[in-house]
Amino acid sequence: MSSDLTSVNTHFAFGENWSDFAKGIGEREIEESVAGLRRLFGQADLSGKRFLDIGCGSGLHSLAALRLGASEVVAVDIDTTSVATIDQILARFAPGSAFRVEQKSVFDLSQTREEFDVVYSWGVLHHTGNMRLALQKGAALVAPGGLFAFALY
Repeated sequence: MSSDLTSVNTHFAFGENWSDFAKGIGEREIEESVAGLRRLFGQADLSGKRFLDIGCGSGLHSLAALRLGASEVVAVDIDTTSVATIDQILARFAPGSAFRVEQKSVFDLSQTREEFDVVYSWGVLHHTGNMRLALQKGAALVAPGGLFAFALY
């Protein structure tokens, strides 16, 4: 196994799991995800905000961010199958919305020099092989006054 943390070969392939899960996504699941983001962000409004989803998995949370008015969503995942899955989910449920899907490691994100109003990573960064560095990379992408929402377990 390679020690390169940006290589898909150094990570568990969650993509197949997310692909199977995504087959069951419908309006009920989307509304539950929207409600979950509303609970998480409280009074914070996503309208007009740039939203980065690190380790997007099925894409459900990226889709919820679009439904909550995010002006642009950038969804990244190291897993090829996850990237294909989210691309299909967003194309199906959010056609015409401003989104970009990329196969990329969190460790490659700082090279983009982009900033986001919301950086979101739910249950992902502890799987990277260097959680502390992954948190630093994600935090570096938060625009001044922005939010970094993440879950570790």
